Amino acid sequence: MIHKLTSEERASQFPQLDGWQAMAGRDAIQRKLRFADFNEAFGFMTRVAIKAQEMDHHPEWFNVYNRVEITLSTHEAGGITERDILMAKFIDSIAKGAQPD
Repeated sequence: MIHKLTSEERASQFPQLDGWQAMAGRDAIQRKLRFADFNEAFGFMTRVAIKAQEMDHHPEWFNVYNRVEITLSTHEAGGITERDILMAKFIDSIAKGAQPD
């Protein structure tokens, strides 16, 4: 079974992430991005979807035109795990052109 990150693990991992926020009332992290247009946002989502399928770890997300909101949490562990950190780092690596929303 996958374990939730401890407070110490979170303290060491979270500073490595770009723009991710802890969600109030939920053991999850979220990042909101704004792209130049729908095509750029959808292309970003496609790259994330391919990686998510490879990792068997799928984000929760919401998209309207050029905005994408991503929430990461490992449901089987009931909170944030190393899988979420790895996915967040991947997302950070491909979201360089996006603006915070």
